[in-house]
Amino acid sequence: MNTVQSAVTAIRNADRDELNQIIEAVKLQQTWLAKQSARSFSIGDAVTFTGRGGRSVVGTVAKVNPKTIVVDSPSQGRWKVTASMLKSLEA
Repeated sequence: MNTVQSAVTAIRNADRDELNQIIEAVKLQQTWLAKQSARSFSIGDAVTFTGRGGRSVVGTVAKVNPKTIVVDSPSQGRWKVTASMLKSLEA
């Protein structure tokens, strides 16, 4: 049994207090991962991401927030994007 299956089994057997602890741990981990992703970008970096409707958006980082990045695209305007959705275009 792998780690994910073990976690799912443990969740199914948990009581309400244990579930609340699991939920809190998941939220903290998501916050930590989002902040870590945001720290990897700087203003002026060239980035790309998949926007609404599946279209590819290319732009530059205009602002770095704790969890999100503001991307300025010359042809498609400004976007506030979760940092984990961005890919750097620089080598």
